[in-house]
Amino acid sequence: MKLKGNKTIPNNLLRSISTNLSGWMLLLPGMFLFFYIIWRPIFIGITYSFFDIKGFTPIKFIGLQNYKYVLSDTQFLRTLKNTVSYVFWSMIIGFPLPILCAIMLNEMIGFKQYFKISLYLPHIMPTIAVSVLWINIYAPDGAGLLNMLMQRFSLGPYQWLMNEKSVIPLLIVSSTWKGFGGTMLYYFAAIQSVNTELYEATRIDGCGFWGRARYVIIPHMTPIILLMLIRQIIGVFQTLDAPMVMTSGGPNGASMTLALTAYNLAFRYGRAGEALAVNFITFLLLIGLTFVYYGAEKKVSE
Repeated sequence: MKLKGNKTIPNNLLRSISTNLSGWMLLLPGMFLFFYIIWRPIFIGITYSFFDIKGFTPIKFIGLQNYKYVLSDTQFLRTLKNTVSYVFWSMIIGFPLPILCAIMLNEMIGFKQYFKISLYLPHIMPTIAVSVLWINIYAPDGAGLLNMLMQRFSLGPYQWLMNEKSVIPLLIVSSTWKGFGGTMLYYFAAIQSVNTELYEATRIDGCGFWGRARYVIIPHMTPIILLMLIRQIIGVFQTLDAPMVMTSGGPNGASMTLALTAYNLAFRYGRAGEALAVNFITFLLLIGLTFVYYGAEKKVSE
C-alpha cells in the first residue's frame, strides 16, 4: 500500500521508530507494565463476567445472565443508591474542607510547617487502622469517645453506627479525617502559584479574607478543584475498607457499597461472575464520570 510521495506505511513506521528510538526504549517498558498490571486484568475481568465461574475458573459462556441477575436484585438498586449517598455526603462534608484549610494555611504567618505536617499525618495511616480507631470513637456503649463526651452533658449514649440514617455521614467523617490532609496540600501548592502582585493589590484595596478567597484564589484554583472533584467522586464510588471494617455494610445494608457488594459476592458467596458484573457496571459509571470531567475541563479552559 502506497501513500502520497511514494512512501509506504512500513517505511514511515521504521523511519519514525529509528528517529525516536531512545524515546521508544524508555516508553516501552512502562507501556508493557501498564498493560500487564492495569489493562490486562480489566480485559480479563470484563470477559469473565460473561461466563459461569466455578471458583475463579470460567466454565461456560452464559452471555448477560450475570448482569440480569445483578440488575434484577433489589439490593443492587439499594446499594447503588447508598453509593450515590456516599458521594453526596462526601461533597457536603469532605470536599470543601481541604479547600478551606489550604486557604487558611496560606493566610497564616507562623507555624505553617507544623500545621502542614499535623494535618497530613492521618493521610499516611493505613485505612484499616483508621477504621479501627473510629470504631472506638463511635462505640455505642459508654466506652466510646463520643459517648463519653456526651455523657458529660448528661446526653446519650447513642448508637452512632447503628442508625440507618446517620451511618453514611459518620463513615464519610472518618474517611474525610484520613484523606483531607493530602488533598489540602494539592490545593496549597496551587495557591502558591497565585500572582503575588494581584494578591497584594486586593489586600491593599481592602479585600478581607473571604474577598481574596472569592476573587483571587478560587478562580485560580478552578482547574485543580474540578480535577479533585472528579477524583473524589471516583474514589468514593470505590469505597470498600471503611464500611467493610466498621459496619460490614450494616445496619440492614444501609452502608453497603458497590465495591463491598462485589467483594462479598466473590469472596463470601463464591459468585465471582456476578461480582465481576458489578465491577464492570461500576467501571462503566466511572468511565461516564471521566467523560463528564473532560467535558467540564474543556469548558473551563475555554
